Amino acid sequence: MRRLYPSILIYASTLQTSIVYAQSEPDYERAPIYYSATAPNNAVTRLQSLLTRGEIKLAGSELEMLRTLLNELGVSPASQMLVFSRTSFQRTRIHPDQPRALYFSNSVYVGWVPGGLVEVTAIDPQLGPVFYTLTLPGPQQTSPKIERESDCLRCHGGVFVREIPGLFVRSVFPDAAGDPLLRHGTQIVDDETPFAERWGGWYVTGYDGTASHRGNALASEQGEILRFKPSAARPKELSAFFDTTRYLRPTSDMLALLICEHQMSVQNSLTHAAFAVRRIIDYQHGLQTAFHEPQTDTPAFDSVRSVFSGAVQDVVDHLLFRQAAPLPAGIIADPAFVASFAPNAPRSRAGHALRDLQLTDRLFAQRCSYLIYSEVFRALPPGLKSRIYARLKTALGSRDPSDRYAYLQTDEKERILSILEETLPDFSDSKISSTLVAR
Repeated sequence: MRRLYPSILIYASTLQTSIVYAQSEPDYERAPIYYSATAPNNAVTRLQSLLTRGEIKLAGSELEMLRTLLNELGVSPASQMLVFSRTSFQRTRIHPDQPRALYFSNSVYVGWVPGGLVEVTAIDPQLGPVFYTLTLPGPQQTSPKIERESDCLRCHGGVFVREIPGLFVRSVFPDAAGDPLLRHGTQIVDDETPFAERWGGWYVTGYDGTASHRGNALASEQGEILRFKPSAARPKELSAFFDTTRYLRPTSDMLALLICEHQMSVQNSLTHAAFAVRRIIDYQHGLQTAFHEPQTDTPAFDSVRSVFSGAVQDVVDHLLFRQAAPLPAGIIADPAFVASFAPNAPRSRAGHALRDLQLTDRLFAQRCSYLIYSEVFRALPPGLKSRIYARLKTALGSRDPSDRYAYLQTDEKERILSILEETLPDFSDSKISSTLVAR
């Protein structure tokens, strides 16, 4: 007979909804996560070591130093996106005439405004996103200064994401100065966001379709009434809007924006799942100790299984693009960005990869996220990861038209399954049964 303890039921309920706001600090600052007190190990900490040893030098103009920094972090300049809404902590430097540039890879995000700090977010395998600022060397300074930033957590630590250190893209209605007209709403953009509601406050290139979005446009107010009209412009580059020579590229690519939004959403799901499972297992260990039972990482109580089940479902939903909004025709793939995005992508024997683009009605030809190969996914608690694999196998093997993932056609499911089995060794080695996932 299964034992149920009221205290663990309360704890599980708390994990599955939200923390109590009366607490003095968020759950991720408590045991067993200790987010701010834990030393990270990520791309920025490795960069800091190289800079300290003098193996990397940042010199020259601001753009030259930025290019060197991106290269050392493995981030392509072709991923450049430009946001002109004043929605970051460097808001006083941001204006439609001087947007903030953003660049990204699988595990690093870099933000920069001319004349300002460089903001770097590194995805840490254990901590999720960790936020830093980097001051570029000036005439009187010989080395850059990197600092871990806690202020970023005011927005990135629970206001716009589910009480985790998280990443997000916002769509707002910006006025002529770039200030968001917040009384008319702000939206976090992910795979599910309708195309027409994306990119308010952003510059957008690489699109010649007829469907409207909110990019490249300003808003105003007449009294309390919002005045906003989507831009009919479909710019190939942005010199008509501002001086693009101050940036690494004259573009803000729609494809980069779409991929970045997907990536952030999946990474938030992975962080949330990992933290929830680590907390509930830590709590289970405490109960087992109190009841003089051996400590186990396998869920021993129904309420612990419930947390695992919820985490698995959320991750698999994100991996498989469940409820992703359809995309219109007209997205133009920038060859430079595509070349930087998909080199050496793991491929099945038939030649298929999870990074293969489609860009007609959806982003990818195979709707399973390439972040399943990421370091942060590999670092998930083993019991969680094996259950995610089992749920994926069940989803991809199902031919039931009423199944949760029936929107995936049979041939697409077969391609995804072949890719995972042939390119992800621990996926094919995973032996956990689907009946255990259901429990």
